[in-house]
Amino acid sequence: MKRQCIYTSDIEAITGKSKKTAQKIMRAIKDVYQKKKHQVVTIREFCNYTGFEYEDVFNEINKKHTA
Repeated sequence: MKRQCIYTSDIEAITGKSKKTAQKIMRAIKDVYQKKKHQVVTIREFCNYTGFEYEDVFNEINKKHTA
């Protein structure tokens, strides 16, 4: 099964932002979606929040690049 959640390290790699900024983005997304501390953020929620294309982020996280 492919990974559906996104972590702070993924946000760092995708956005090129620092760890602290990636953590702020993660907290902002959790606030918007009213997630509890133990709940994960999905790739789709991240994309909806940031405007990134879902397929691009999904493929990058799952390291499945299409030609």
